[in-house]
Amino acid sequence: MKIEQIYTGCLSQGSYYITSENEAVIIDPLRETQQYIEKAEKDNSKIKYIFETHFHADFVSGHIDLARKTGAKIIYGPEANTDYPVYNAKDSEIFSVGKITIRTIHTPGHTPESTCYLLSDENGKDHAIFTGDTLFIGDVGRPDLATSSNTTSEDLAKILFDSLRNKIMPLEDHIIVYPAHGAGSSCGKNLSKETFSTLGVQKKTNYALREEMSKDEFVKELLDGMPLPPKYFKDNAMMNKTGYNSYEDVIKQGNKSLTIDEFKNHLNNPEIILLDVRHQKDFMNKHIPNSIFIGLNGSFAPWVGNIIGDVNKKILLIVPDGKEIETLTRLSRVGFDNCLGFLKGGITEWENLGNPTITIESISSKKFVDILKMNKVNLLDVRTNSEFDNKHIEGALNHPLDKLKNSFSEIKYEDNLYVHCAGGYRSVIAISILMKLGFKGLTNITEGFNEILKCDLNENCYNSTEVLNCNNI
Repeated sequence: MKIEQIYTGCLSQGSYYITSENEAVIIDPLRETQQYIEKAEKDNSKIKYIFETHFHADFVSGHIDLARKTGAKIIYGPEANTDYPVYNAKDSEIFSVGKITIRTIHTPGHTPESTCYLLSDENGKDHAIFTGDTLFIGDVGRPDLATSSNTTSEDLAKILFDSLRNKIMPLEDHIIVYPAHGAGSSCGKNLSKETFSTLGVQKKTNYALREEMSKDEFVKELLDGMPLPPKYFKDNAMMNKTGYNSYEDVIKQGNKSLTIDEFKNHLNNPEIILLDVRHQKDFMNKHIPNSIFIGLNGSFAPWVGNIIGDVNKKILLIVPDGKEIETLTRLSRVGFDNCLGFLKGGITEWENLGNPTITIESISSKKFVDILKMNKVNLLDVRTNSEFDNKHIEGALNHPLDKLKNSFSEIKYEDNLYVHCAGGYRSVIAISILMKLGFKGLTNITEGFNEILKCDLNENCYNSTEVLNCNNI
């Protein structure tokens, strides 16, 4: 028996490859499926089943393409109604894979169809459970992402409480917990950076598994402070439920090198998004007016989903040479399948033919602190509310990046506006959005808040509940 967790950091997502005696299964595969086929070929194994834990909202699963290519059967739990052929397993149904078995455990709550899969080894001993978004390391799945349900978030939270108490917690402590997501995912509030654990550890440390917790307490703690789901979640969940174009067709459609004239013809359509995926330093140095920056070097796909929102939007790309397929692949993972192509020769070709570019003013964190010592400044902090509440500079405005397009009208300032995040990636995304909206006089603090904290601050400024008072710097 072999279990391999295939973890994709950009999505904070774990898929699983399991093989025994020349038979293999995949759990919650990524959209690009060739990697699973190659693993099975290397092991001389045939992919027998593709297990889906639920209708994923934060990425487009590769289950349909993988089934088409391999003949493997797609398995969902009860209550998963799809527009393509699947096998709906009964609760507690057992599947044989070589010398191991996998048992379906229907655990509704995150969504009505959410299902976990319990693996027993060659000796019949329960070994691992693949929990999807039902149980994370340190958290549980949010109950407000169902694709179609007449129940409320409170109703689903109560159902999740029962699923955890009646189906998961009675299992033995030694069982390894393999979830679908880790820290960084919007599928929960406070996921751990760890990508697996044991059930015994989770019973001791996960707030949602406290034995003395009542159902009402569980619902309150789970829903309290739950942010709104990103806009693209609903689209992704529906694609996973109803079907989608093949990955290969999506890549072929978008992998087009466009001449300047072709590129400009597309730019004449105001509905088209011009997306620049280079490093933030390159974008700050020069970029095409009205382009949006979301760099490949960060959490690219989730930010595309958060910022662009509508997966049906048509996208033009500015891409580093050789990164075209990677960009299209990472866009497809979150359902952005409508790329029109990329500019041949990139910014260099654009400038060589006399077209205008824009530069973003920038300042190091150290130089910003020097200015802050002497002057009152206009400062925009685009970190999350929780990051801001933990520690921030006195007088700063907090408009989290994922809410910026809805809150920008509240930003009032005179002269220059300094913008920062934690490390210098999100702030450039924010500035690109604000510039497209007509804002001027924006300066990026290149290393962000993390470096500001290192600039000879009074130790009192490090208290988690206090602001950073510029008079103490």
